[in-house]
Amino acid sequence: MNSDIKQFQEQRQHSGGQSFARELGRFDQTSEPGQSRPAHDNQLLQTLNKLGNKRLDKRRKEAQRLLRENGATFNDFETSDTSRSWQFDPIPLIIGREDWAQVEQGLVQRAELLNLILHDMYGPRELLAKGLLPPELVYTHKGFLWPCVGLLPPEEKYLNLYSANLAKGKDGRFWVFEDFAQPPFGSGYALENRIVMTRSFARLFQDFQVHRLAMYFRTLRNRLAQLARHNRAEPTIVVLTPGPEHPLYFEHSYLASYLGCPLVQGADLVVRNGCVWLKTVSGLRQVDVILQRLADDLCDPLELRADSLFGVPGLLEAIRLGNCATANAIGSGALQNPALLSFLPSLAKELLGEELILPSVATWWCGQPREREFVLQHLNQLIIRPIHPLPGLPASIPGRLNESQLAEWRQRIIANPHLFVGQEISSLTTAPSFVSGQIEERPCVLSTYLTAKDDSYVAMSGGLARVDDDEAKLLVAQSGGYSKDTWVLTAEPKKEVNLWRLAQPDQLIEPLLGPLPSRAAENLYWAGRYAERSEATARLLRSILIKFREYSEFRDPDDRLSLEHLLRALTHVTVTYPGFVGEGGRKKLADPRSELMSLARDVDRPGSLRSSLRGFGQAAYIVRDLLPTDAWRIVDNIQQNWNPRFSITQIGSGRLHDSINQLLVQLSAFSGLNNDNMARETDWLLLKIGRSLERALNLIALLRATLVPYFKPSMEAQMFETVLANSNSLITYRRRYRSFMQLPTILELLLCDENYPRSLAYQLRQLERMIAELPAEREQSQADPDTLLISEVLATLRGSEPKALAQLSRNNDCYPLLEELLTQQKDQLERLSEALMNLYFSPSLVPQQLGSARLDRAS
Repeated sequence: MNSDIKQFQEQRQHSGGQSFARELGRFDQTSEPGQSRPAHDNQLLQTLNKLGNKRLDKRRKEAQRLLRENGATFNDFETSDTSRSWQFDPIPLIIGREDWAQVEQGLVQRAELLNLILHDMYGPRELLAKGLLPPELVYTHKGFLWPCVGLLPPEEKYLNLYSANLAKGKDGRFWVFEDFAQPPFGSGYALENRIVMTRSFARLFQDFQVHRLAMYFRTLRNRLAQLARHNRAEPTIVVLTPGPEHPLYFEHSYLASYLGCPLVQGADLVVRNGCVWLKTVSGLRQVDVILQRLADDLCDPLELRADSLFGVPGLLEAIRLGNCATANAIGSGALQNPALLSFLPSLAKELLGEELILPSVATWWCGQPREREFVLQHLNQLIIRPIHPLPGLPASIPGRLNESQLAEWRQRIIANPHLFVGQEISSLTTAPSFVSGQIEERPCVLSTYLTAKDDSYVAMSGGLARVDDDEAKLLVAQSGGYSKDTWVLTAEPKKEVNLWRLAQPDQLIEPLLGPLPSRAAENLYWAGRYAERSEATARLLRSILIKFREYSEFRDPDDRLSLEHLLRALTHVTVTYPGFVGEGGRKKLADPRSELMSLARDVDRPGSLRSSLRGFGQAAYIVRDLLPTDAWRIVDNIQQNWNPRFSITQIGSGRLHDSINQLLVQLSAFSGLNNDNMARETDWLLLKIGRSLERALNLIALLRATLVPYFKPSMEAQMFETVLANSNSLITYRRRYRSFMQLPTILELLLCDENYPRSLAYQLRQLERMIAELPAEREQSQADPDTLLISEVLATLRGSEPKALAQLSRNNDCYPLLEELLTQQKDQLERLSEALMNLYFSPSLVPQQLGSARLDRAS
């Protein structure tokens, strides 16, 4: 590398080098006086004026609700148990045909140029040898990965996806202020914005001919398929995500669902014999292409960052052998270097023989003396950026730094000049935006997206526009503000475009079931378990609230004793010890309101209702692409609305009771929607297995806590009725057994009736049937442990006689045979759960070197 630097220094004087602007204001030209607004903007404003601010605001709220229901947020499940909604501006950014034609041509040119630069960086490195790129600009950038040198053959494209952030100056020209080669953020949000616009503002589309976005995604999917070197007819393509904790997980999930690809994490993949394999419930399946949403250095802990918990050990070797491809190629992050912007004009002449169609924002790389001095002289007039992310580095906003901050920045640049660039902040053109109930002009930037096609690139005819009242937030922080749909106008009505391929008239398409990753299978299983656990807890809480109100009104001693038994049962069923049975239990029994409120809304208390609902939401969020859309909306509604906010003095007022009733309706709707809309495939089986197993365990816990102890007849009748009501079985029992309330008949209904959906026997029979339908990796000479366990537990229950179970102990204080049976059933079902996890689900972590990886660097 030292020889490269020396050679560059010798040749720099007669090379292209940086395009050095000697003064500011290069892109800050103001528009000419009297310049008129484009006709399409005037037409849009006329339509909006007819609509009126009130109706516009109403539809904006409807659009925001749709985004919220569809999960368009930044990280639904942060540690604070809050989420940040995707903020939406209903007024689209409109770009005319002529303007877009030039922008598109410029973007394609930049993508082709950057691909050539990337090839040279990891190949012959002639640009460095000729002095067109300084070696320290390339080699010191964290995105340049030495293990990726020579990773791909020369004929392969490194850059299959490209994104650029554009701004429009007041002179009407577009310019680029950032290029993206690592997973570009926003294409999924752009699609979601368009879908929401078509639903909430369909009237606006009638007045404009707007390019559709589906063509971009069809081209992307075709490009991913072309990257496969084997099995090109039906390649296995996966989307690799850091996981649900990542702020952009919604987009990862959304793209995977829209493209029809499994969404996987690093632990779902394994490298064996030089190939990448996906761990599924039916065994290993070879992966041909990975659309990776990780930072490059996290993709392979064996050759790159050893502390990465998100990557796939051995991935680079599989790519070298030609058995797997990634988009983009690992190592493409070397292009995300703002210092490159100042060298692109000379590189375009060298590599393409052309001038740049889309100019870059004026940029000065401090790694060369003349540019460094210019930056230091104009420190408070420029945005200062590092060439790659530096932890803890404060933002540099021109005109907002005091003398002390300027001195600190000066010291940083002088100490490591090659790590910093100065960029001019230019006045941005504004776009009409709906803010605070009225239309205002706000600065606007546009994120654009391209995908490779054959020897060139195709741009999305649109993008993700963002507006904010502060230009610095858009250019420096590059976050915040409101998003807008972007309309590119076309001369003719666009034909309907979607991702479906057309079959020949006589072609019969065979069904192809996609692989179900083990991690997705595990989360489906736990989504079912948490949903049922939440329902069981909610039902028991509701029964207790009813009994609490009865005792508060009538002060019946039997009601008091019954209430205390139910409170103890609540602690046993939810496993929230000490609760009402351990230390301090007597005091809580005397006044249970505080403990009940904690069990209803304490999200950090394992076993509480809200904790179970959060677990349900987290598991469902991870597999939201596998659930019916309406089912996910119910999940989201529960997460947003279940947070009782009233004092403990109101615990018996009926408000909590009403909230629980509403929650139970929602949980029942979730179950019904899945039953009515999910195909009877592996994903549905695992969701149902989790639910049936949890229902069986909850029923066992309830019966052990309420029916095993012996109560005097007056109390016993109350307990029997409460158990039946809590199991949603009171009406069925009365219809079958009329007015007789006996333990044997209750056990016959709730334990032994294989045709009654609320009984234990029914759940076990369902489990036996569904487990038998789970896919097996290979033919085996003997049954799997899960099959043996469920057969054993069902046989034990079938051999039980309700009358025998209702025999009292010698001390007349409990029913020992019933307790023995329930304990045995519980132990066997817990063993069954462990067997299922061992057989079908991935381990939580793959073997890694000790260390930690920051999640915020995962993409």
